[in-house]
Formats: sequence, C-alpha cells, structure tokens
Amino acid sequence: MKIVVDDKIPFIREAIAQIADHVIYKPGPQIGPADIHDADALIIRTRTRCDESLLKGSKVSFIATATIGYDHIDTEYLKRAHIAWANCPGCNANSVGQYIHSCLLLLEKEKGTDLKNATIGLVGFGHVGHAVANAIRPLGIHILLNDPPLKETVRDRNGKIPYDHLLELEELQERCDIISFHTPLITDGPHPTFHLADASFFNKLKRQPVIINTSRGAVVDNNALLQAIKQRQVQNVIVDTWENEPHINQELLQCVYIGTPHIAGYSADGKANATRMALHALCQHFHIPENYQINVPHLPPDIIPHHRLSSKESALELYNPHTDSMKLKAHPEQFEELRGNYPLRREYWD
Repeated sequence: MKIVVDDKIPFIREAIAQIADHVIYKPGPQIGPADIHDADALIIRTRTRCDESLLKGSKVSFIATATIGYDHIDTEYLKRAHIAWANCPGCNANSVGQYIHSCLLLLEKEKGTDLKNATIGLVGFGHVGHAVANAIRPLGIHILLNDPPLKETVRDRNGKIPYDHLLELEELQERCDIISFHTPLITDGPHPTFHLADASFFNKLKRQPVIINTSRGAVVDNNALLQAIKQRQVQNVIVDTWENEPHINQELLQCVYIGTPHIAGYSADGKANATRMALHALCQHFHIPENYQINVPHLPPDIIPHHRLSSKESALELYNPHTDSMKLKAHPEQFEELRGNYPLRREYWD
C-alpha cells in the first residue's frame, strides 16, 4: 500500500509505519498528480486541494483530511470518481475552546471587559461551538446561540427545540457584546455562510461588539471587517482564520487586537486527535488492524504552573494568544511557516 501524507501532520510517522509499507511525505501545497498517480490513499490538511485536476487518472481510493473543515475537497467529484473520504469532526474543538477562553481572559485583563455582565453570541453550535460554550461558561459570561440548520433539524420528543437560546442572527447583532463565529464554510443551499459577516452585517450591529473568527476565513468578509474597524462599528477584533491564506490582508492584521495564523485548533491534544481519527478512518476503509499508538508529548520540565497564580493567570500562562499574534504581526510573510512549525501547546497542565 502506498500512502501520500502531508508532512506537517504531527505524530503520524511512527504510527503509519505500522500499517503501510510505502509512505511518501510532502508539503501539502506541493502534492501533485505525479506524486499520487499510483497511491492508494492520501492523508492531507487544508492546504491540498483534492479535485479532478489532482486525482484524475490516479488509483487513489480513499482520502482522509486531518481537519474538521473539508471545503478543500471536491466531494462531488469524489462521489463521481468513487473515491471515499473522511474528515475529523470535533478533533480540535477543545483546542479552539481554549483559544477563545484565553482571548476572553485577555479582553477582561487588558480591555476591561466585564465578562460576568457581558453577552457572547456563538454563531454555529456544532462540535466546536459546544466545546467553546463549555470552555467559557465558568467565566460567568452569558451565552446566546445561533445555528439555523440545527434549529431546523434538532427537536425533542415534544417537537420543541432543546436550546433556550437558539436565536436569529439579528438578535445576536442587537444583544451581544462579543460575537464569535464557529460555522463551516458553505457557499450554497438554504444557509450559506460565505461572507455571513459582510458590510450589511456590520451595519446592523447595535452594541459595537468584539468580533472573533476562528471558523473559516471567508465566513467573515475581510474587507468589510477592515471598514467596520475604521468606522468603529466594532470595539475589538480577534482573527485566527483569514481570507486568501497565507496571503492575508496585512492592513487588517495590523488593525486587529489579536491576529493569529490559523492555529486556534493547533494544540498538541487537538492535533493528536486529528491524526488518530484520520488513521482510524484509513484502517476502517482498508480493513487494516489498528496496531499503533499516538502519544502526546509532555510539556518540558521547565514549564510548570506557578502555584501562586489564580486560575485565570494560570490559564494564560499555559496559553496566551498574544504570543502567536506578536509573531504574525512582526512577520506576516511567515504565515505558513508559523503555522507549519507551530510549537508544542497543551490544553492542560501535565
């Protein structure tokens, strides 16, 4: 069996060696038709576009993307070509929860946000939205939810929606001090999310909220967001996912409070989950025994929590988004390098 693997997928080399005899590693953006024409499977990330131009004439029968999102996969073509595929829903949800939790702590510490008297709106309440809500609930912040597809499909036995705060987007625009996006990128159908936050969205905001985007870059119109900052329609902005990555809007980067290189879900714990789920899907497809282990590295012994710190200070010591933001703002041209060579980050002290 020959498998082509994105060389930035962590913790995979020793594990996949137990289940495949021929593995080729390449940078995701550089994986081309010549690399995969005789491959049985691909394990990729978002930087490899899987469509007819890549796959036509190859013997690939399975693709696993070690990511939640899959808009880089032409699922219609794969269906026509009889190529199975799998993504990793929820793999890094807790990592994004940690990111949002730390960002809220920074807003409280540096911007004076009174979290216990603030309202946050989560746009999207899937795996990530759930994890974010669980992560930030102990802060005492009031949480409102918006998820039209969920509202249409999820009912309890009495036919009622089992979420008290599943609201229309307009209500979040009116009531929220912070609005955080956690939707997939959908370009068609009844509930598209492409440029969900556009100029019209910002014009309807009532409370000059903080805007956070850790979903997909194009969920928020970056040009409209820049104008909203200039026109003071928003109070502060936190962006982890950008349009046109890695060639992001550098003026927008310098205007945001926190700007990071698409790493909200990049904790070692989240990465290990993604690798584990991708390999599980591969083994299930090819009926291969799962004879491997994936172990998350421990924090270095010199990184230990200070016992005198409060729980909030300890959380920021474990992960402070400013570290990633300062690196990106100093060297925006290194977006891919900063993302591809991301340092060890854990979700909890070990």
